[in-house]
Amino acid sequence: MKQTLAIYVLVFLALVGANLPFLTERLFAVLPFRRAGAIVAKPFWLRFVELVVLYLLIGLIGRGFEASLGNVFPQGWQFYAITFVLFLVLAFPGFVHRYLMRKRIA
Repeated sequence: MKQTLAIYVLVFLALVGANLPFLTERLFAVLPFRRAGAIVAKPFWLRFVELVVLYLLIGLIGRGFEASLGNVFPQGWQFYAITFVLFLVLAFPGFVHRYLMRKRIA
């Protein structure tokens, strides 16, 4: 895989992964979230945990891309702090759609 394609794929996966917790009521878009046998809306803390797990998963995919293209460079905590904040910025459209937009009743 060429470097440019790997970057585009990683950015696309990050954009989809960052918005996924806010666009569906299922855990990781697969498992229905149930409480006391009934399907209910996910609480915010669960959406945040899902966001962190997806950040780690996409980070591992990015590390795999880097390993397939050449040497894997060691990173400090600053790199992970900055990339997590960028991941949160990518999640902003999904957050706005879930919590800030008014629900219109037809």
